[in-house]
Amino acid sequence: MNVGAWLLWGFAATVLLTTLMAAGQGLGYTRMSIPYMLGAAFTPHRERAKVAGFFVHLVNGWLFALVYIAAFHTLGRSGVVLGGLMGFVHAAFVLTVGMRLVPGMHPRMAVEEQGLSEKRQLEPPGFLALNYGRATPVWTTVAHLIYGLVLGGFYSVG
Repeated sequence: MNVGAWLLWGFAATVLLTTLMAAGQGLGYTRMSIPYMLGAAFTPHRERAKVAGFFVHLVNGWLFALVYIAAFHTLGRSGVVLGGLMGFVHAAFVLTVGMRLVPGMHPRMAVEEQGLSEKRQLEPPGFLALNYGRATPVWTTVAHLIYGLVLGGFYSVG
């Protein structure tokens, strides 16, 4: 494994994914902010949560890049098609399984079946994160596809 390439392209892909998601939020396509959602698990202060969550998301992106790279090495190849396919699978997993698990792990997120309380103030994402906007699944999938395209296109197995 090329550690330098993993650090560089994992960072680049994560920053690009995060930028695309922030753009989607700013343009009104989604209300989901992954950095805020992650950071709010650690602090109730909105601005601190965004900063903390950005760094948590960056580390998560690097760790997910390791999964992609392990798959590339196992298959003996990388490339934009393989990276894009992995990005699509990654997005599908996040939207169908991951988002449904978040409320059970997040100390400040409501559980769909119970609603809001004093301690749980964030809206749960719901299936496909649709509670954060009807375009959220599309925007999230595109961002993860691009994440995979960057990793697959720039990380070389050989």
